Amino acid sequence: MADDWTPPSGDLMKGKRGIVMGVANQNSIAWGIARQLAAQGAEIAFTYQGENLERRVRPLVESIGMDFMIPADVTDDASMDAAFDAVKDKWGKIDFLVHSIAFAGKDELQGSMVANTTREGFRRAMDISVYSFIDCARRASEIMPDGGAMICMTYLGAERTVPSYNVMGVAKAALEAATRYAARDLGPQGIRVNAISAGAMRTLSLAGIRGGKSLMGTGRDWSLLKEDTRMEGVAGAALYLLSDLGHSVAGEVHHVDAGFHVVGVPDLPED
Repeated sequence: MADDWTPPSGDLMKGKRGIVMGVANQNSIAWGIARQLAAQGAEIAFTYQGENLERRVRPLVESIGMDFMIPADVTDDASMDAAFDAVKDKWGKIDFLVHSIAFAGKDELQGSMVANTTREGFRRAMDISVYSFIDCARRASEIMPDGGAMICMTYLGAERTVPSYNVMGVAKAALEAATRYAARDLGPQGIRVNAISAGAMRTLSLAGIRGGKSLMGTGRDWSLLKEDTRMEGVAGAALYLLSDLGHSVAGEVHHVDAGFHVVGVPDLPED
């Protein structure tokens, strides 16, 4: 969990400013990444959607000495215009973007993907989980005159079938393709675009998937390291990709899942 880990401090992000999108509570992957970036000297603008989320997130933001919070609805162009204008008005330019936003209806995250995916559900999943990153990448790149770095969050369900992940797996596959195309388009501007594929972790997103808890146990038991995916690993990977340590890395899907993604067949008991 995010709250039982202390991120190492330093100055890898000193003088850098950026946006973190997708913090929902103290267990959010976006929050773990934000804590690590702040511990390394970054200044962060946090987005949120709705008053309920603001009340939940504000104490977290204040706990790391930050206060820049902006309402942003990724499905509404006017809201996004206002959010990025607010960042530009305050800072002029940014150095990084963290996108950790995805959504699919609960009814579509169970059973059969073919049977349960509706046209509206598919459209909504792709809009919020994929197009929002493309839109944010365009907006963020316009205030990155000196280059920068962007990351989004994906999952192994983009590459292989995972029970009940369904339309979200399809959306994550599209997100990974979008990452590669954005990396191509923005690379000449000195902007590096990458994705992190984290293993199953105890987040609100996992709770929304039928049988989600069993994914953590399977991930631990089948992984090469025989351990849960840990927040410090995901946040550390984000720090690497967003800081100057990540020079020359673009268009990557970086797995942080204790090696689970390379396993074809788990170790079997001997006869």
